[in-house]
Amino acid sequence: MSRTRIVAALVTAAALTLAGCSTDAPETNETSSAPSTQTTDDTTETPAEDAFPVTIDHVFGTTTIPAKPERVATIAWANHEVPLALGIVPVGISKATWGDDDDNGILPWVETKLEELGAEAPVLFDETDGINFEAVANTNPDVILAAYSGLTQEEYDTLSKIAPVVAYPKVAWGTSYEEMIQLSSKALGLSAQGDALIEQLEAETNASLDKHAALKDATVLFTFLDPSDFSQIGFYTSHDTRPGFLEGLGLPAPEIVKEESAKTDSFYVSVSAEEADRFEDIDVLVTYGDPGGDLVEQIQADPLLSKIPAVKEGRIAILENGTPLAASANPSPLSIGWGIDEYFSVLSGPLDQE
Repeated sequence: MSRTRIVAALVTAAALTLAGCSTDAPETNETSSAPSTQTTDDTTETPAEDAFPVTIDHVFGTTTIPAKPERVATIAWANHEVPLALGIVPVGISKATWGDDDDNGILPWVETKLEELGAEAPVLFDETDGINFEAVANTNPDVILAAYSGLTQEEYDTLSKIAPVVAYPKVAWGTSYEEMIQLSSKALGLSAQGDALIEQLEAETNASLDKHAALKDATVLFTFLDPSDFSQIGFYTSHDTRPGFLEGLGLPAPEIVKEESAKTDSFYVSVSAEEADRFEDIDVLVTYGDPGGDLVEQIQADPLLSKIPAVKEGRIAILENGTPLAASANPSPLSIGWGIDEYFSVLSGPLDQE
């Protein structure tokens, strides 16, 4: 089952709605997000572009891109943000179905970047029922970026008949934003620019984390609690980019996340609520819901969940359903700069109140 369908099932179960035209690719990267290098005489130079062909290793083998792509298509969540951050507008991208605040299929940080580049919106691929291969083919891409995705072998083979495909490196839906940038920037011939972008985002993230000192050593559990059925506790493993992002910043993973992540490649698992004692070391429980509602009270009233210290003591952070901020919990090249401070504020809120 594709991640889209898995997430959709989770969303339905908990009343949560979870994820051509183009401009010519610029020869230099002069947008606000496009990194540059400094020479010794304080003049700015654009990093050199990679030589082609380039070959990229991924879970399905290797992909060779013979020449610098001029028409870039992307599928799945956030892959379009790499070329956009580097000043390239894709001819087609995945339509946003979660976190979209104005129902135009484009997340706010992507809208902002398109405005900065003076570009019209790309063709939007509706992936609600899977990849629309015909729509992708109609954009006539030179490359298809899918470094963060859950592509199957069959889907990869079909897309490869359209253009060279950059698939995920190892685990479906387990590609960090750093890996996404590295793979996609290499495919675009902009490896040095990609490395500089990663450095920029890491600096922004660490600066924001420094403002939320209580969060630095906290164990955070990303869960999905269905008020209609608390018999199961579903949570994201280290393979998912939500906890993976925090672990990459040095935050410790809860023991149950370590244990369950070692057993599977899945991004999400569930255990019986009767195993509530396995969650004793959690400092903050993060879930999706209505911050102004009674979800916290419902969780605390449950006889099993209330045995978890974080629940009993109210250390619960709620990301509001379907909002851009909730979507930014899955960090991406453009969402980090858009909302990292507010995101860390939500996560550290329960700790700041102690």
